[in-house]
Amino acid sequence: MAPKRPNGAGAFPKAVEPLAPKPADPAELYAALDLGTNSCRMLIAQPKGSQFHVIDSFSKSVQLGNGLEASGRLCRTSISRTIQALRVCRKKLEKHDVKHMRLVATEACRRARNSRDFLRRVQRETGLKLEIIKPEEEARLAVISCAPLVSTRTEQLLVVDIGGGSTELVWIDLSNVPRAERPRAIMRLHTGFQNADSPFPHAKVVDWISVPLGVATLMEQFSDVEDDSARFALMSWYFEEKLADFTPYANESTREGFQIVGTSGTVTTIAASHLGLRRYDRNKVDGLRMTSEQIDRVIRDYLDLGPEGRKRDPRIGRDRQELIMSGSAILQALLRIWPTDRLSVADRGLREGLLYAQMSADGVLEEAVP
Repeated sequence: MAPKRPNGAGAFPKAVEPLAPKPADPAELYAALDLGTNSCRMLIAQPKGSQFHVIDSFSKSVQLGNGLEASGRLCRTSISRTIQALRVCRKKLEKHDVKHMRLVATEACRRARNSRDFLRRVQRETGLKLEIIKPEEEARLAVISCAPLVSTRTEQLLVVDIGGGSTELVWIDLSNVPRAERPRAIMRLHTGFQNADSPFPHAKVVDWISVPLGVATLMEQFSDVEDDSARFALMSWYFEEKLADFTPYANESTREGFQIVGTSGTVTTIAASHLGLRRYDRNKVDGLRMTSEQIDRVIRDYLDLGPEGRKRDPRIGRDRQELIMSGSAILQALLRIWPTDRLSVADRGLREGLLYAQMSADGVLEEAVP
């Protein structure tokens, strides 16, 4: 038997437990919930410099707008699915003891005849009080979420948010804003599209539109067309017709300083397919710039795969194979119309815009250094 050693002499040091990360102060937490036509999404975040750090998140396809085109009402099965998802959101909010939050609903609830009854039921069964926001606010929030992706060389900016039930487009003139100030000027739009009285250099919103067609509603419009390629072409041309009154600039000379930013599941899925990702990676997708030729190539691949091939493709998934084609039809129509051969991909949208707006209003975000 080995002789006993004096206390501490030659003994191994006692293992030290790693320090647990310091829990976030609930007073610093903000939540944003976006209940759309197809999905229920939530972020819980903490301000960090000029950005924010995500503490928790939730995303689920609830298909709230199923059958809405035909009946004008939210159906019982969709309501039940949505309430189950909202219960999960409530538990996360309670777990983190979140103090600041905005919980919003968009196009499906704007259009459904029974949306008020639905919101009352949500509050009764989950304790969550959702507000239906107007299309202009939805567009504005999508725009400010994309502020970090705006190039300082951009003079004309088009932000496109392809949702489940609607598509928002906002055209912004930045030509009178100093280059270093351009992303910051976009962020200041959280106070409204009409901000000419601001003492700061301001982004001028030339025009905006909310088209009541998104990936789910456009798909339903053409669900009776059996041929896959014909359905895609019809959806694309039909969507383009809805943009007839939205032509702020039809001049090819705007190409040089023009940037289009696309935010939606459609755009990020196409980007992931282009990169050949077997597992989605936000860090590789958010901020990626794709050429129109690269986007067309991915869409042609989707059409070549056909419905069954798209269901088996892990980059798309069974539940998105139809939605990806209606979304692609919208995107292709946009790229046909406007003078650009590149698209900036944004894995961000209404939730991020809600967080930026709340934090900016409370003054808890630092000014970004150019």
